[in-house]
Amino acid sequence: MTAFNDETVTGDALRRALGVSRRRFLSTCTAATAAAIAAPVFGAAPALAQDRTEAAEGDRGRSALVPPHKRGIILYTVRDAIGRDPLASDLPSGFREVFKQLSRFGYRQVEFAGYGQHAGAPGGADLGTLKGAKLLRSWLDEYGLRAQGSHGFIPPSWPLTPSDLDTFKRWLEITNILGMEHMGTGADPTTTPYRDDWDVAAQKWNTLGALARREGVKLYTHNHDSAYDFLLDGGPLDAQGRPTRSSGIRKLEYFLKVTDRKSVHLELDVFWAHVARYKFHTYTAHDGSPRERVFDPAALVVRNTDRFPLFHAKDGVINPQSGLGYDMVPFGTGDIDYRTFFTRVGAKNHRNPMVEQDNAPSTSAPGQSLEFARVGYDNLAALRACN
Repeated sequence: MTAFNDETVTGDALRRALGVSRRRFLSTCTAATAAAIAAPVFGAAPALAQDRTEAAEGDRGRSALVPPHKRGIILYTVRDAIGRDPLASDLPSGFREVFKQLSRFGYRQVEFAGYGQHAGAPGGADLGTLKGAKLLRSWLDEYGLRAQGSHGFIPPSWPLTPSDLDTFKRWLEITNILGMEHMGTGADPTTTPYRDDWDVAAQKWNTLGALARREGVKLYTHNHDSAYDFLLDGGPLDAQGRPTRSSGIRKLEYFLKVTDRKSVHLELDVFWAHVARYKFHTYTAHDGSPRERVFDPAALVVRNTDRFPLFHAKDGVINPQSGLGYDMVPFGTGDIDYRTFFTRVGAKNHRNPMVEQDNAPSTSAPGQSLEFARVGYDNLAALRACN
């Protein structure tokens, strides 16, 4: 494949590099936005929403790339609604009302991004306690939702301090009360490019993963684009004695290699993985020669199929002027080819895709995040296998 760089890729070269069709590339952000502002269904009953979905699918979801019971959302997408003052708005506010609304849309899974809400909502501001977790679980059960994961507490230090270890164990207990199979973090294992630092991170995650596994929990790390940059692991050393060149292995590929496959898992953010495909495609080999290796997110998942139980289903419209290559938009209204992606990664009853849109909350449009959550659900439910 022809090499490209971040500043000069435009038109068909960018389209090919990002792996989308000409038809999808030519779709405009205006059209995507128009599709995203259909009328909200805040008043639909949960049972009616589910009946509507199954009737539209015809076969009760069996042909869907994402089965009905696997359709989820990370609550970070609607964090403004969870933090909203219920006395100051008629819109859904706090965990309980947001759960009710998400269930009405058709969602059956949620991923937590913290346990805080507005102090005026039922249960108070902090539900990150054993008592709070029991209350959250009762609301999840009430609205037919399952908590599948959480961006929880990963001790920042190594070796572990007694205090950090106690906190980690308390988060595991909350995880089990909520009935979650997974607990993780929204951050990368480490932010440096050096192999020695990733070895230290792997040691910590192997230890924590083993502790979680004994409690019946799969520990996972969520990743951003930088985790798919190339590891510096050889060549001449710099003034600090650190390597300056790469073998061509990506940082997260190395992390997968040196961590226990039974105890350490990953959550692929598909948007950030596509950003990495755009940004990180060339490296300097140990011998000083320039090399090219274009990132294929789906292939990484297929090679490590049991390591990726969770996805963030986040979409973007191609923007050649952006340093990321994409602008974030509601799920299903962008240029990332999720139909092909989910077909390639397979194992649809093992994967747990969570709709996410970082920029869904809006101070000028208070109902926007929930509306985009509805759009995301409808587009996730509509995905069918490639012929």
